[in-house]
Amino acid sequence: MKNQKVITIIGLVLFCSYILQDLLGFKIASLEKLQSQEMYKRWSGLAIALFITFQWFLTFTRIIPKLKKHSVKLTEIHKWIGAFSPILFYLHTTSYGYGYLALLSYVFFANMLLGTINLDLIKSQKEWIFKGWMIAHVSLSMLITAILFLHIGTVFYYK
Repeated sequence: MKNQKVITIIGLVLFCSYILQDLLGFKIASLEKLQSQEMYKRWSGLAIALFITFQWFLTFTRIIPKLKKHSVKLTEIHKWIGAFSPILFYLHTTSYGYGYLALLSYVFFANMLLGTINLDLIKSQKEWIFKGWMIAHVSLSMLITAILFLHIGTVFYYK
């Protein structure tokens, strides 16, 4: 893929930026104020949920015969959106959270990094590397989705 290096650089820079803002305590007061508002939390959370839902469409284009013709284009879109996902995460929250939210954050960023350092970058023809990478990426995606549903349920149960 011709844009793979650009996607990788953007993804790594944005990931490192998220980590650095947390380590250095760099906070944008107006964003922090927005993030404390219930409606903002819900709308930005909806944006992340839609992002995760959209990322799953790549799987469907690969397994549904009628959609296979779209899988190459959707793969590129999937990678671009994944690379920019730390911005979406930052807009929702500037911290990792505690308990299951910390787990959600860590798994989200681990999967984002795994997607950024993908098979186009590794350039290995070994089947075990392909299968291992794919199993790890999809498994982390499933875990993110499960924790997302737990988070949504918890937020609406206690509000």
